[in-house]
Amino acid sequence: MNTEKWVSFSPAGTLVPTYECFNRCGYCNFRVDPGQDSWLSLSAAEQQLRTWRDRAIIEALILSGEVHPQSPRRAAWVQHLIDLCQLALDMGLLPHTNAGPLSYEEMAQLRPVNVSMGLMVEQVTPTLRQTVHRHAPSKDPTLRLQQLAWAGELRIPFTTGLLLGIGETREDWVETLEAIAQIHETWGHIQEVILQPHSPGQGQTWTGASLPATALIDSVSLARQILPADIALQIPPNLIAQPDMLFACLEAGARDLGGISPKDEVNPDYPHPQHDQLQHCLAAEGWQLRQRLPVYPQYDAWLPQPLQVAVGNWRSRLQAPPPSLDPLPLPTSQMR
Repeated sequence: MNTEKWVSFSPAGTLVPTYECFNRCGYCNFRVDPGQDSWLSLSAAEQQLRTWRDRAIIEALILSGEVHPQSPRRAAWVQHLIDLCQLALDMGLLPHTNAGPLSYEEMAQLRPVNVSMGLMVEQVTPTLRQTVHRHAPSKDPTLRLQQLAWAGELRIPFTTGLLLGIGETREDWVETLEAIAQIHETWGHIQEVILQPHSPGQGQTWTGASLPATALIDSVSLARQILPADIALQIPPNLIAQPDMLFACLEAGARDLGGISPKDEVNPDYPHPQHDQLQHCLAAEGWQLRQRLPVYPQYDAWLPQPLQVAVGNWRSRLQAPPPSLDPLPLPTSQMR
């Protein structure tokens, strides 16, 4: 096997603090209306985390609907995110939070309990605010780009990305990729960019079709041309119907498959492939599948010391190539 042909993924599990969200994006298959969902309790989260002990799970993705910035529950919601991250750390997992746009102060509060964080830019064109983002105030491109810059100022390893096929143009892709590249050139903190094709689900109100596979391949090539080489390109394998299209994306420059978990909460109609199935599929074409952590090695030194210890524990378990897809023992927590 050509060891240079490799693609990574993060063995992940997802905690959803709440599905309630004040935005109503036309393509969303995740949200419920505010007040229509109870928040995930710490005890229920602990039970869920315990089920991951017998799986090869490293990343605890804290993926939340958004509480309105002016809501009297906003501060309690942010504290709940922090508590869930700390719980995951105490149980030996590495948290990565994606909870929509946050203030500078909120991001600073979350930084000590997250090895990385994320927010999709989606698209910077304002025209979508008249269509699929008409009822989604936090999809303001200026607001989302501001969070990317704040993450850089705070030295938070960051993941962002584009949602493709929601009514934008190829020229909009270029503008969005250039905006991400410019912010990264200033701060150097964006570790990966997701290229996520729109894939219709049962819960959405917008009737747009799936992004054609050939367009996804084009987006990968375009992104590899525009983005700095140290930003990894990520594609979600569960949203790519045909293996030949997956391999075409890899040949175009994609090198990561994202967090692969038991359920894709954002796209629940598209289950993730099993690790062994994915490994065998890739190996047939000479690709090696590697596990990774939710923080890339070049950012380890940015983390607060307790997080560096937790990350170091996991790195010591993954450093011997090729990595096994058998369940890994959770390291003893040193976060208490």
